[in-house]
Amino acid sequence: MEDTYRTLENPAEGMFRDRNSRFLAFGFPVDHPEQAQEILIRIRKKYHDAKHHCYAYRIGINIESFRINDDGEPSGTAGKPIYNQILAHNLTNVIIIVVRYFGGTLLGTGGLINAYKSATTDMIDKASIVERYVEDTFRLVFSYDKMNAIMKLLKEENLVPGKPLCNAECSMMVPVRRSLSEHLLQKLSGIPGVLTETLQSDNLCH
Repeated sequence: MEDTYRTLENPAEGMFRDRNSRFLAFGFPVDHPEQAQEILIRIRKKYHDAKHHCYAYRIGINIESFRINDDGEPSGTAGKPIYNQILAHNLTNVIIIVVRYFGGTLLGTGGLINAYKSATTDMIDKASIVERYVEDTFRLVFSYDKMNAIMKLLKEENLVPGKPLCNAECSMMVPVRRSLSEHLLQKLSGIPGVLTETLQSDNLCH
């Protein structure tokens, strides 16, 4: 089962120049669209004197969310080249913003596409790329007398559960790598009286 993805380990920067125009590329790891928008606002504020702040982001192992923006450049000349480099390098959970300082000379459609692509590529080449994995989180519900058996199983599987909560019955959160989820469920089925609920899925683990 495919449960890994590639992203930026840390923020990174790159640059490209063409006929006195400067293209500054900034890449950031992100977990949700709101975070991407917050970063965009911050970059626009910091580089408020730039003519364009073009960007693209992709979030989710199955491309659950993505966006492309040319910010006033001719359609398809900025956001799309940035996004195409995200795809070409098989990255997700990332936003890349390219800030343009206009140098006084029009670059034309081909020149713009090349500039935004080149700035993005320079940033990615300088970045630290990491491979992470997708987690599922299960909520286990069981009687207290099953505690020892469950803890023994989780220890054998090298899993670290959340702190159990026990009143009339006990509950516990268990994060597990997606490719190992079915294996864990099969193991848990061997302990009578344990109920499992998928609390969270598609969690891109750090």
